[in-house]
Amino acid sequence: MPLALLVALQAGHAVAQDTWPSTTIKIIVPSSPGGGTDVYARILAFGLTDSLKQQVVVDNRPGGNAMIGAQVVARAAPDGYTIMVSASPALLLNPVIYKKLPYDADKDFAPISAGVISPLLFVVHPSVPARTLGELVAIGRKEPGKLNFGSAQITSATSLGVKILEHVSGAKFSHIPYKGLGQAFQNLLSGQIAFVLSDFPIALTHVRAGRLIALAGTHRTKALPDVPTTEEAGFPIGEVNASFMVAAPAGTPAPIVNRLNAEINRLMKTPAIAEKLEAHVLIPVFGTPEEFAARLKSQRAMWTEIIARIGFKLE
Repeated sequence: MPLALLVALQAGHAVAQDTWPSTTIKIIVPSSPGGGTDVYARILAFGLTDSLKQQVVVDNRPGGNAMIGAQVVARAAPDGYTIMVSASPALLLNPVIYKKLPYDADKDFAPISAGVISPLLFVVHPSVPARTLGELVAIGRKEPGKLNFGSAQITSATSLGVKILEHVSGAKFSHIPYKGLGQAFQNLLSGQIAFVLSDFPIALTHVRAGRLIALAGTHRTKALPDVPTTEEAGFPIGEVNASFMVAAPAGTPAPIVNRLNAEINRLMKTPAIAEKLEAHVLIPVFGTPEEFAARLKSQRAMWTEIIARIGFKLE
């Protein structure tokens, strides 16, 4: 490449970074509206719109166990105007479970922020004759497959957590995967499915309103202080939580990645955003993009061991 052209391209790249953002930023969410991923993305969009002085919008692209939305981001221009807020499947669980993906979870994305984690909560429709996790398990042991449960995609923590419960308890349930928890809850609230292992943002309102019954969670929380953990209920399923993380297309300039990381870390400490996160029982994970990449690696190793131990295979 001629030296003059190289210098011109580098200069143009620097100008683009210096003027970023100069137009709308799109957050791709690879799941349907209504679930915890969507809630966190909209909280971020609200905060970033104010701090970056540009409109930040959320674009839900559900389907394919988060592959559709993730592929959109992987193929997007690496200019800082398309980012992804995803739950565990896209970057964490799909690479562990699938032998082949339409994207490379390591090479096609630039890690920005580990975002937040959400404890998970077993919630049942009031028509189900179970008011404890033990009673739910008893039904699943006595009548295997009678109770059906919904999840946010097959390769989600909301699915695998139930598979772990089956493994440790000997119960058996019937699985109905959805494109996101928002869709699963529509059927749960109408009684078409029996229960869901849910992240907190979507479950909490319905539990407080008496529309659903909370049996046990992966953490003790201030929001539901009387609800025991799964371990306290006698069925430890380990550190199974939902993770809502932020990434950009690979090749996004480091100054833009670092600025987004800094803005997200700062926003999650501000009283307005911190209050929103606490209200939805979303726990911030602070750190650099490099620390997020290392966290992904360690979590994949953890899930690889868990999936092998429980013998999970795609349905």
